[in-house]
Amino acid sequence: MNKKIGYAIALAALLAAPFVVYPVFLMKVLCFVLFACAFNLLIGFTGLLSFGHAAFFGSAGYVAGYALTKLGLPMEVGLILGTATGALIGLIMGSLAIRRQGIYFTMITLALAQMFYFVCLQAPFTGGEDGLQGVPRGRLLGMIDLSSDLRMYYLVLAIVIGGFALIARTVHSPFGQVLKAVKENEPRAISLGYDVDRYKLLAFVLSAALSGLAGATKTLVLGFETLTDVHWTMSGLVVLMTLVGGLGTIVGPIVGALIIISLENKLGELGNLLADVTTIDWFRSLGESVTIVTGFIFIVCVLAFRRGIVGEIAARFKSAKAPS
Repeated sequence: MNKKIGYAIALAALLAAPFVVYPVFLMKVLCFVLFACAFNLLIGFTGLLSFGHAAFFGSAGYVAGYALTKLGLPMEVGLILGTATGALIGLIMGSLAIRRQGIYFTMITLALAQMFYFVCLQAPFTGGEDGLQGVPRGRLLGMIDLSSDLRMYYLVLAIVIGGFALIARTVHSPFGQVLKAVKENEPRAISLGYDVDRYKLLAFVLSAALSGLAGATKTLVLGFETLTDVHWTMSGLVVLMTLVGGLGTIVGPIVGALIIISLENKLGELGNLLADVTTIDWFRSLGESVTIVTGFIFIVCVLAFRRGIVGEIAARFKSAKAPS
C-alpha cells in the first residue's frame, strides 16, 4: 500500500511539474531516466556491465531523426523505427558479447560501440560532425500538434511511464527471477537447466530496445541528434547515473539521472549565483567543470554510499525495522 501511495504522489508531482519547471528540461531528464532504467535492467538485475549502450541510444536517435526529416514519416513510425534499430544493434552486439564474461564482455561492447561511432562519423545520413538538425516533432496520431512543449511533455511522460512499467514487470516476473539467479550464481543457474546465454541475450536486447526508445524520444524533444549520443562518454554517463542512484534498485536510476542531468544543466547557473553572493569569481567556472563535479560525486558515492543513494536509504530502513 505504501508503494502505491508513493507512486500516486510521484505521478501527481510529474503531472504538475511542467507548470513549475521548464518543460524541455523535464523532458530531457525523463529521456535519461528511461535510458538509465534500461541500463540498470542489464547491469543491476543481470550482472552484465555494458560500455556500449551509447550505440543503442544514439543510433535510435539518428534513425528516428532521419525518418522524420528526410523521409517525412509520421512521428509514431519514427519512434518505432528508432526502438527497432536499438533492438537490432543490441541483438548483433549481444550475440557477440555474451560469449565472454566479466571485463571481456565489457570491452567487447565498448569496442563494438566505438566502431559504430566511427560509422556514424563517416556516414552521410547522420550529418557527420554537424549531426541531424531541425527534426520536427510532428503530430500524434496525425491530429495532436506536438509543437507545444506541454503536449510533448505529457507524451514523453506516458512513454517513460510505459517503459518503466515494462521494466518493473520484467524484474518481478519469472524471467526476471532467472536473471537475478544468473547474476548471483551463473553456474548454479546452468546446473538447474536454464539456457543462461539465451536469457542474457534477451535481457540485452530488451535493454537495448528501451535505450533506443529513450534516444529516439530525446531526438524528438530536442529537435537534433549529434555524435555526442554515440560516443563512449554517453555510456560512461549512464553508468554513473545508475551507480549514483543505486545499482539493482527500481527507483535508483531515476534519482541518479535526475541528479546528473540537473548538474549538467544547472551547474553554470548555480556558479553564477554563488559568484554574485560571495563575490568570488571562481564560482563562475563551475559551468565549465561539470565533469569534475560529477566525478567528485561519483567518488563520494563509491566511498560513502556503496549501494548508491536509494540503495543506502533502503538498507537503513531495513536495518531500522529489523528486530534488535
